[in-house]
Amino acid sequence: MKVIYFDTETTGLNSKFDRIIELAMLTVEDGEIKDEYDKFVNIGRDLPAKITQITGITNDDLILKGESEAHIAEDLKNNLTPDTLMIAHNCQFDLSFVYSLLERHYPNEAYEIVSNLKWIDTVTVLKDRKEFPHKLIDAVKYYGIEEVNFHRAIDDTKALYNVTQALKEERNDLKEYINLFGYNPKYEVKNKFPFIKYKKQFFTKRMVDSDKILRRK
Repeated sequence: MKVIYFDTETTGLNSKFDRIIELAMLTVEDGEIKDEYDKFVNIGRDLPAKITQITGITNDDLILKGESEAHIAEDLKNNLTPDTLMIAHNCQFDLSFVYSLLERHYPNEAYEIVSNLKWIDTVTVLKDRKEFPHKLIDAVKYYGIEEVNFHRAIDDTKALYNVTQALKEERNDLKEYINLFGYNPKYEVKNKFPFIKYKKQFFTKRMVDSDKILRRK
């Protein structure tokens, strides 16, 4: 099976108006890392100062090292082949941005591309395993994984790969979470996708029993 661990850095939280400024994908096939993809995106406008402060990404990075959004969209289209398993931490966020980017450049194909993939959100898995908080840096600490430069997409992706292996070793039930995203019942999910099942997920103090994971509740 082809698995892509992926992460985005963006100009903000709204996938309709904000843009991806860095995209990273770690492609694994038959258990081996086959490709590391990490590219800046030249979005043709200045970054908010707050984003530079959080990520360390500058306008010069995007201008001098970035590629056009059209080129990134083409790379996505070529890499996101049907039945590929896509894994991200807070996957709804990254999926929304990937879809919006594809929709701008391939309006007649974008939905088919993303709906033919399989999606796992490691935040959803983590909430069935550990108490709050559930950020990627928290997962790294929970499982004793070496810390990386968080808020840079390629480093987050490598950390995500290690976290996913730890989750699998802890309890091998990740397939139960395919196309299942948990969400905080205090907040409504925006930009829902029909191929994803959304379920209210409450905080837990410990790893839930195998018959009580989100899929089976």
